[in-house]
Amino acid sequence: MDELMQKLALELKVRNFSQKTVRVYEFHVRRFLSSIDKPVLDVTDQDIKAYVASLLDREDPATVSLALSAIKFLYLAVYKREIVIPYPRKAKRLPDVLTVDEVRRLLSAEDNLRHRLLLELLYGCGLRVSEAISLKRGQVNFGEGLLTVREGKGRKDRHVTLPVSIRAKLKAYLDSRCDDSPYVFDTRSGHLHVKSAQNIVAEAASRAGIAKNVSPHTLRHSYATHLLEAGTDIRIIQRLLGHSDIKTTQIYTQISTQLIKNVKSPLDNI
Repeated sequence: MDELMQKLALELKVRNFSQKTVRVYEFHVRRFLSSIDKPVLDVTDQDIKAYVASLLDREDPATVSLALSAIKFLYLAVYKREIVIPYPRKAKRLPDVLTVDEVRRLLSAEDNLRHRLLLELLYGCGLRVSEAISLKRGQVNFGEGLLTVREGKGRKDRHVTLPVSIRAKLKAYLDSRCDDSPYVFDTRSGHLHVKSAQNIVAEAASRAGIAKNVSPHTLRHSYATHLLEAGTDIRIIQRLLGHSDIKTTQIYTQISTQLIKNVKSPLDNI
């Protein structure tokens, strides 16, 4: 297995996959290889279908789709064999979104300056949690009021507006620090961990009395939805979020309850 995993790692590297994708693909391939009881070249499409079906009994379709992608990549990149198996259908669940009032309550419930800045950047810039925790001082341009997201999803850079309301506070916080860490949210070992950021958000939501399941991604969803409700063009929102496909951004037209409330029923015209 070790030799095969080395070949897989090489194929991922030459294609310049992100470190996160490499780790995920390697995990799923290792798990797959450990589950089969025959040589990898003797595995049939039917064997892989059976494996996928077994995963669906206990895991979310999105996770299973990722596992299938990793397996397909293994066979295509290493063995030049195409695996023709459809991806499992994903449940069309709409993500939770906070109201503007709930965002105010969430921010007001956080007294720790560092934690409050994290919440404000997650919501105010629509950042993914990985983008927020790895944010460096050099990515914050106070002069132009812009924040540069380096190698977001798909390894693409993008610019987002730095909220006016936190510019002075963020600058004062960074200027007051005596350390030489390049990270905005630094720790002794580097930068804030994803789990720590998730806990900060969840605990603030709990103190604010918000019953919804609130995560860093909830704040990103809320950012996009509130921009849409304020009349921002969806293609601008697409750019701000770093979406490659406009279809990904269009989900926010489905979850904006404010837009739905503003639609006048034809009955009211009778």
